[in-house]
Amino acid sequence: MAIKASQVKELREMTGAGMMDCKKALIETNGDMDEAVEYLRKAGIMKAEKKQSRIAAEGLCDVIVKDDKEAVVVEVNSETDFVAKNEVFQTFVRQVAEQALEADVPDVEGLLLQAWKEDPSKTVADVLTEKTATIGEKLSIRRFEKVVSDGCVVSYIHGGGRIGVIVDAETDVVNDEVKTCLHNVAMQVAAMRPKYTSREEVDQEYLDHEKEILKSQAMTENPEKPENIIEKMIIGRLNKELKEVCLLDQVYVQDSDLTVAKYVQKVAKETGANLSIRGFVRFETGEGLEKRQDDFAAEVAAQMK
Repeated sequence: MAIKASQVKELREMTGAGMMDCKKALIETNGDMDEAVEYLRKAGIMKAEKKQSRIAAEGLCDVIVKDDKEAVVVEVNSETDFVAKNEVFQTFVRQVAEQALEADVPDVEGLLLQAWKEDPSKTVADVLTEKTATIGEKLSIRRFEKVVSDGCVVSYIHGGGRIGVIVDAETDVVNDEVKTCLHNVAMQVAAMRPKYTSREEVDQEYLDHEKEILKSQAMTENPEKPENIIEKMIIGRLNKELKEVCLLDQVYVQDSDLTVAKYVQKVAKETGANLSIRGFVRFETGEGLEKRQDDFAAEVAAQMK
């Protein structure tokens, strides 16, 4: 019996199973939709669907650099950090990173529609569904970002994949000394969580918001101070804050006598390179996501009812 694409699409939407699995189920059941659903349930493939409502805020970040000129960082989430130690999951994350590096797509939605490198008969979304069923937890490709440079890019992975960093530099010299410098800067990014590369990147909305908060704090702490003094206090506090959120203004963690900017200038002078930091990308697993809270007492109580 010939199976129509519309049937495969309908079954996929109903079950969340991969396209090839849906097609096989329909072939095996002569196109009977209800029987095909039952077939997938018996095969264990519909397990993935039941997991879609769960929270996936753990997982791994991975970074791949190609020829010092291209790099990609990806974040793939799981429900528990235990899965991050799973070799099958680690291999999958690496394959997703490889896929993202080569794919010419702007976002995860586009990536999911791509043919899987390892098996072009499947999409990335199909393989994601299969891995969810195999590993037994909800998995999610949350985000990726690519960097293409005419200078040099380096990467840094911290905590076995908890944090992934790319640093992009403008440079006319690419050697071990320059790469070591950029690697150190990437470590700084991982440790110190800057929001911006330099003050030039800081948007006015952020400045206005911080000034409003700082003004409120200063007036509460110093109600007797005149407005001109309060304004000076705000400027001083804002400058202090910018030194924390702007990478180049931060104190360099490996030498507190230097800022990151001065450290890069020092290496540039020593190597004869025209070296400057253009930007960075920092992914931290589960950043900004709600974490799963396991309340075992509540679970036991619920089961006893």
